[in-house]
Amino acid sequence: METGGAAPRCRSRYGSYLVWKELGGFNEKSVVPLGLYAGNLALNWAWTPIFFGAHKMGWGLLTLLFTTGTAAATTASWYNINKTAAYLMVPYLAWLSLASALNYRIWKDNSNKKRPE
Repeated sequence: METGGAAPRCRSRYGSYLVWKELGGFNEKSVVPLGLYAGNLALNWAWTPIFFGAHKMGWGLLTLLFTTGTAAATTASWYNINKTAAYLMVPYLAWLSLASALNYRIWKDNSNKKRPE
């Protein structure tokens, strides 16, 4: 399970394809824009086991903040390559903002509660 909703993640995946196609596949020019995207995917996938599996809500929030940062950097790097790809990231960035706010609220609401052993 990923932090992003299905529709925003599908758009960003298509955006990565547009960037890949525009740059001629995996090559020296695509290292940064597609590398940022790969890092974003890794952080996105890491959130679920951190938040739900380990119940580390604070670490989950930190992971989401890094995910949002890499998504913003990915969007910025894609903008000069393919504007459509960059615009396709906007719903994902909005979703990450909402997910971060929810994660923060859950973390704050549960920070004083002790977990049963």
